[in-house]
Amino acid sequence: MNDIKKICNATNLKYLAVALMFLDQIYQMFGSMGAPIWLTMLGRLSFPIFLFLAADSFHYTHDRMAYLRRLLYMSWFMIIGNAIIGSIFHNGSIGLTNNAFSTFFITGIFICSWDLLAKGLRDKSNMELIQGIGVFLLPILSSIPVVILAGIFETPHANPIVVQIVAFILSLVPSIIMVEGGFVMVILGLLFYIFRTNRIAQIIVLAVISVIAHLFDPTGVQWMMVFAAIPMYFYNGERGSGNKNFFYIFYPAHLLILYLLCYFMRISGYSAV
Repeated sequence: MNDIKKICNATNLKYLAVALMFLDQIYQMFGSMGAPIWLTMLGRLSFPIFLFLAADSFHYTHDRMAYLRRLLYMSWFMIIGNAIIGSIFHNGSIGLTNNAFSTFFITGIFICSWDLLAKGLRDKSNMELIQGIGVFLLPILSSIPVVILAGIFETPHANPIVVQIVAFILSLVPSIIMVEGGFVMVILGLLFYIFRTNRIAQIIVLAVISVIAHLFDPTGVQWMMVFAAIPMYFYNGERGSGNKNFFYIFYPAHLLILYLLCYFMRISGYSAV
């Protein structure tokens, strides 16, 4: 047990999550060509591990605003890149919409809100309470234009070009309904942060959300994210050594490579036996 815990630092857990994410994306891209479902079963563990580590990073970072800006810029990079690549290489029913950075960014916004509210209550500061509420409402209020315009553009007389332009612009605005994994992942990341000093509580939160995921989708495999509790339990709290920019490079690169590989295999006529 102690030997396992020695190697379970933040860097190694991140590499584990990256490997599991890679397996998951193989299934997402090539599932219709015969890729086995166990790839995405294992892949369900990746997002909770990333959120678990992100919650830790938000607590220890020396410059939270710089961290948030980096996540926002990468989110915009993914949105623009996905739109360009997807418009050039049409890949049938396979879409290029992945953007985990949006989820991490919104999670960070709610973490900042939580800290402001907690500090406001502790210091009895109305100003910090108001700021906390404002920060909390920001990604919620930013979703309203998306919902309203989505209803308007569903009318048969809507200009498709205008719809695409407006939809693209709105996708650049961070909101709770434009995050990968859904709002439940944002809640999971926030709860990981709130209970960051209590590992058992974090694992219980993960288990509860996994059960909820199964109840909402009994035939799906999302509930298997509960097994992320294993590396979480052995996490030793140490940073470890490694390139902190690795994920920022690997994430868009592996999606692009797999998407293009899938595209060229499709146009070459490859199909599962």
